[in-house]
Amino acid sequence: MMVAVVSLLVVTFISLLVTRLAAIALMFTGLSQESARFQARSALSGVGFTTQETESVVNHPVRRRIIMGLMLVGSIGMPTVIATVVVSVITTVKAEHWWHPASLLLVGGGALVFFGRSRRVARWMNVWMSKGLKRWTRLEVKDYIALLQLRNGYAVTELLVEAHDWLDGKSLQEAALPREGVLVLGIQDENNNYQGTPRAGDVIHAGNILVLYGPLDRIKELDERGASRGESAHRHAVKEQSAETETLPDSAAT
Repeated sequence: MMVAVVSLLVVTFISLLVTRLAAIALMFTGLSQESARFQARSALSGVGFTTQETESVVNHPVRRRIIMGLMLVGSIGMPTVIATVVVSVITTVKAEHWWHPASLLLVGGGALVFFGRSRRVARWMNVWMSKGLKRWTRLEVKDYIALLQLRNGYAVTELLVEAHDWLDGKSLQEAALPREGVLVLGIQDENNNYQGTPRAGDVIHAGNILVLYGPLDRIKELDERGASRGESAHRHAVKEQSAETETLPDSAAT
């Protein structure tokens, strides 16, 4: 009975490892982190989604090979996981000391959840897997992690504008986000039309997705900023950014 529980944990761990490795490989081909993780999990589980992102994966030869490998592993691994779960449940219920395998399953499951969600573990695995991919594959490896997740809390990320947000109905010039230390790199509308060179006169509407570069804490605050207190929050953010900019020469000198 203990063997069945251990087998279930091992198979689950290997599935998580394979998914993370495939997601990193897909990121090296240019996919965003969220898209890469979504496509990797979809392929491993055998769930198909007809989306524009899926078409970009299928039409890309390197991405297509990665997904095909995942589908092969998933076709072998998923039945194994299901069979192992059934065996584990049956043996645990019939066992005299059922709490032993149940405790192992609970502790092992918690460890796998921590493994899957820990950012520190993710960073370590990203470095280790990146080195392996550079050494043993012919992928055109680009350090997108270092590019998009930079230093001192800065990153490139997306923000969905909703109705009654402070940004809704404002032009880029009126929003003046660069004064807060946030740059608008692109705008995607509800019809998936993407504008990679937005202009000052472009108006932001509810349903738009903004591609932003700046401090993550500032972007998070901007995402939660409502229309009622938006102007005061904007002025406060501008003052903070101005104060930080004024201290940069002194910091650099030290």
